[in-house]
Amino acid sequence: MGGHSTTLAPMIRLVVFCLGGASMALAQNPCEKLKSYPLPNTTITAAESIPAGPFQPPRGLPGVPTPPPIMLPAHCRIAAVLTPSSDSRIEMEVWLPLAEVWNGKFEAVGNGGWAGTISTRSMAMAMKEGYATASNDTGHKGTGADASFAAGHPEKLRDFADRAVHETAVTTKAIIAAFYGNGPKLSYWNGCSTGGRQGLVSAQRHPEDFDGIVAGAPANYWTHLMSGIIWAAQAAHKGEPGNMSADKLAALHAAVLQACDALDGVKDGVLQDPTRCKFDPKQIECKGEDGPNCLTGAQVEAARKMYSGAKNTRTQQPIYPGMVLGSELGWDPANGLQPLAIAVSHFRYVVFKDPSWDYPKLDFDSGVALADKTDNGLINAISPDLKAFFARGGKLLQYHGWNDQQISPLNTVNYYQSVLEQMGGRQQIHGSYRLFMEPGVMHCGGGEGPNQMNPMAALERWREQNIAPDKIVAVHVTGGAVDTIRPLCPYPQVAVYKGTGSTNDAENFSCKTP
Repeated sequence: MGGHSTTLAPMIRLVVFCLGGASMALAQNPCEKLKSYPLPNTTITAAESIPAGPFQPPRGLPGVPTPPPIMLPAHCRIAAVLTPSSDSRIEMEVWLPLAEVWNGKFEAVGNGGWAGTISTRSMAMAMKEGYATASNDTGHKGTGADASFAAGHPEKLRDFADRAVHETAVTTKAIIAAFYGNGPKLSYWNGCSTGGRQGLVSAQRHPEDFDGIVAGAPANYWTHLMSGIIWAAQAAHKGEPGNMSADKLAALHAAVLQACDALDGVKDGVLQDPTRCKFDPKQIECKGEDGPNCLTGAQVEAARKMYSGAKNTRTQQPIYPGMVLGSELGWDPANGLQPLAIAVSHFRYVVFKDPSWDYPKLDFDSGVALADKTDNGLINAISPDLKAFFARGGKLLQYHGWNDQQISPLNTVNYYQSVLEQMGGRQQIHGSYRLFMEPGVMHCGGGEGPNQMNPMAALERWREQNIAPDKIVAVHVTGGAVDTIRPLCPYPQVAVYKGTGSTNDAENFSCKTP
């Protein structure tokens, strides 16, 4: 699947051929001259030189503070519209640092939710490191929560699913070759959530697009993830008996930590490996009247369903794994008064094609089967066959927070295990694919655990110097000061305290297989 997968080599040859005739003009004003540069199915709408200075990332969700400005070097900004189909309009941007500061490489960055915007903040972070960078809106405008763009527009849904990223990669490489006189020596992908799914799509379907991929908390089993979100909402809000206040979630979280925090040898408010924890929420069921520090019987059952994950109501077969023990403080976004709009929108506009459909109606037998049939491998990215990507030297670094409140971390573990089984075991893939689970970390960051790290730096060393990441150091910051430093270990290893020294120092931990 995917637009120009068979035309990449001819396009690069076209670029190289054209450079001979265009080099003199481009040398005079290399950025602005790109405005008229010919590329297939592409209209360049802007080509402008941007001086060095602060870039203000756009504000995110309501209530989220405006991010601070990011200082950027002088660069060439290219805006373009890609039209790989008659119903496509993929808006993209390419930012090209001047040749003297360019590191010779390309980093494409991913989207979130249903996308609908260009990820300029992530582009800024990439260019700060010297990369030429690109992003796209996946072919529509929106907040990331709404799939109405897909109603009656199968080509736009395909653009979101995988074509927009592939077309952007191909087009960006051609623009890079035109601007600098040569293409990138290496191309990388960096994304989380939908961006993690996009990274896995690239590895599975377009292995030639990137030499290294960072795929964080991937929403790759899309149809089952959407079903899992609806499952949690139904469990908590069918008549509202299972809804838990912030106080009750805090009490549940405290009870889990009381039961399991010390299992890893360090009592620090974080579960190093939540799968080792055994806890039943019935332990804090109210003995008498309801109160903020206990759960009603309905809330106990709702919590059990949150942990167990979605199941087929007829066969009892798992559909999607649940939240893990220790993640309770993050349940509110997934377990609010309504389910995440991303999931409701998927069933309304993609599956049932009925804007009036509402989440209590979902049947976890026939409804999920229809979602899978409708998708037919379009958005889902669950193929375990990464042979072609690995064969050309591709490196895949995946990470996921154990306390992720939106995408179950167990889904990532399941995908990793499926690749192991498909490709002959850990020894066969360990040189190309590593997974890092993050204790106490929520969706793409945040949480009580060490939630700041640099996976791109680890990927670069791995791909360029053959230094495999045996650990990645992560930190937690409170009030602007680092208060915890821990190693993240390649799954299934976990960080084990050596028994002496500060538990906030990574040097006092080693990576071991349980």
